[in-house]
Amino acid sequence: MALLCLSSRPASAWGDEGHEVIGLIAEHYLQPAVRVRVLELLRHDDTGLVERDIAHEATWADKFRDSDRDTSKRRYLATRDWHFVDLEIDHMDVTRACYGRQPLPAGVPASAGPAEDCIIDKLDQFYIELKNPKTPEAERCLALQFLLHLVGDLHQPLHASDDHDQGGNRKLAAGPGIGSNNLHHDWDTEFVARLGANDTDIARVIIARISDTDRARWSSGTPLDWALETYAVSKKYAYGPLPASRDSQYQLSQAYVDDATAVTAEQLSKAGVRLAVMLNRALE
Repeated sequence: MALLCLSSRPASAWGDEGHEVIGLIAEHYLQPAVRVRVLELLRHDDTGLVERDIAHEATWADKFRDSDRDTSKRRYLATRDWHFVDLEIDHMDVTRACYGRQPLPAGVPASAGPAEDCIIDKLDQFYIELKNPKTPEAERCLALQFLLHLVGDLHQPLHASDDHDQGGNRKLAAGPGIGSNNLHHDWDTEFVARLGANDTDIARVIIARISDTDRARWSSGTPLDWALETYAVSKKYAYGPLPASRDSQYQLSQAYVDDATAVTAEQLSKAGVRLAVMLNRALE
């Protein structure tokens, strides 16, 4: 348990399964020509970290970040902060959480930008690169790979909020059918796993439940808007209903687990729809 409390901040939001679900939802809503263009760009991925389809590439940024985590740490240290924004529950300050919101230095591609940057600004930077046909193909591929992943990260409640606990990594929790782990892990994987047997089944069920009204409602806004929305979700459902801790551990109620599972389904839905919107607009 002590090791869990000390785990590093950038856990893999949603885990592979959640990101693959988001990729499958987004792929469903891509314009046919955009889907072809996305797959063309992904052929530039020569890292060998994932299969070069949309669902698996949605996990690429985590695997790229962690590929040298136990060795040189160059990729790890250069990109780890791009996966979240620490909007504190007791005092939200976007500018502070985004390291002053400094613009990307002139002439520097987004993939080589400063390590101290937040998910909100990285999404804006990578979107601009992907949309610009003058961006070199290799950089457009990287922009696409990061967008496929970071849009999902932004919708994981504990990647857009913080309670001075490394986004839930320092809070131990257990609940009905859920063993003892940190709260961040529960939102990454446990609540996703309750939605279905695998990513394909979960995506199919979620897509069937997304109405035209939902898509219209979720298709507007910016990464900053979505971050603030996810922050509000976190305050209401991730942190707000937590019981008092006992021996430094939180015992989640059945109601908490059920609500969190429903919220997870909606957050995956929003992320998939919004990822498709971004790609359709950038590559139409």
